[in-house]
Amino acid sequence: MIKFLQATAATLGVIAVVLAVPARGADEADAAADPAAAEATDSDTVARGHAIIEHNCARCHAITMEDSSHHEEAPPFRVVVTRYPPEDLAEALAEGIVSGHPDMPEFVFQPDEIEAILAYLGTLMPPSDAAPDDETAPDKN
Repeated sequence: MIKFLQATAATLGVIAVVLAVPARGADEADAAADPAAAEATDSDTVARGHAIIEHNCARCHAITMEDSSHHEEAPPFRVVVTRYPPEDLAEALAEGIVSGHPDMPEFVFQPDEIEAILAYLGTLMPPSDAAPDDETAPDKN
């Protein structure tokens, strides 16, 4: 009888865990099957990346296509993405970005945050056929 109760309790525990864990793959499969769902997911990821950058970086850096950096040594992110393709920043975001100026804090982000940050930074990339202007062109120094 005791073994039966233990087995029943273990089975119920496994069922409870399975039911409590969200099915992440289902959302991804739905997004792949439905382009509108994929676009909404991408939009959500970009919005999350913007929120992360706004929270952590906007006090010094310009984070949109129009704003100005509040710190003279902090380049606008629209310029940063012309110097460093966003996908090349993933490792630095995971291990901690170290800057040449001492007042920039070191940030370390989690993989889901990095995905969102890179998605947002990708929106700041100039169109491939656009000629760079003075504000977005990388420094030649």
